[in-house]
Amino acid sequence: MAVTISSANLQPNMSHGAVGVKVAQLAKDQQKIEGDIALQLINAAVPETAPAPVGNTGHNINTTA
Repeated sequence: MAVTISSANLQPNMSHGAVGVKVAQLAKDQQKIEGDIALQLINAAVPETAPAPVGNTGHNINTTA
């Protein structure tokens, strides 16, 4: 199986450097997507805070043990 990149559409763009710019744009977009996914994973891993206690339950300490 052979892969060739010498298509008619690609040749004129390579002389103007547009292919390099397009590759850089695609790489930047991919990095942004991966960064967003990483932030979502980090936020999902943050433990939820426990609700504040209601009333005096747990506030009295028996010291006559």
